[in-house]
Amino acid sequence: MTCCDVRTAVCASAECGASSATVGTVIRAVISDFGGVLTTPVAGSFKAFAEHSGIELASVGQALAAIMQRDGAHPLYELECGRMTEESFLRTLEEALCQEVGREVKLAGFTELMWTGLAPNTPMIDLMAELRTEGYRMALLTNNVREWEARWRGMAPIDDIFELVVDSAFVGMRKPDPEIYELTVKRLGVAAEECLFIDDFERNCDAARSAGMRAVVYRDPQQAVSEIRAALADGTA
Repeated sequence: MTCCDVRTAVCASAECGASSATVGTVIRAVISDFGGVLTTPVAGSFKAFAEHSGIELASVGQALAAIMQRDGAHPLYELECGRMTEESFLRTLEEALCQEVGREVKLAGFTELMWTGLAPNTPMIDLMAELRTEGYRMALLTNNVREWEARWRGMAPIDDIFELVVDSAFVGMRKPDPEIYELTVKRLGVAAEECLFIDDFERNCDAARSAGMRAVVYRDPQQAVSEIRAALADGTA
């Protein structure tokens, strides 16, 4: 999940476990999201931005929708797929927000504000490191922004934990597009049913399940660690 994602993560607890279609399959690989799983909730970033700018998040969502209706493409998706630069995204959003709120809006400090509210999610980072030492193949699959790569990579020992990083901004596709899951398992060299996927968005986990993976929806560290360990134990029984 990218740090600009203004949608709300919804998790129905009955659906947060692994798909029964792959129960019993040996799990060889763990594929994790970054923002909201290996970091604190992205909502903290939105709050920092809203408090500083005085712009309600609903207005941001409406501005993004207006741009999509006008241009035929969602600017956030274009940003995450590397087809729009951060500078162009912010300029386009500024113009739309001016129309939405009826006053001049400047987003010069947007990136700094968004990152102010984020911190490493230590329990989940530690779990990923443990899984690497236990012999699991490890991949990171993130919807992100090209210009933010140095920032997010600096929040955790990414290259020490993950042998593969698939960043939407560099591959031109994003979750929940089926193609990005296919690309990830192809680059890992494992079958989809041998993978456990973790994300804080239900729709991204649903897409992973449709691709043949097992999936755990992240809600909090205790829940996620418990469900991940249970899924791995079940998957290697």
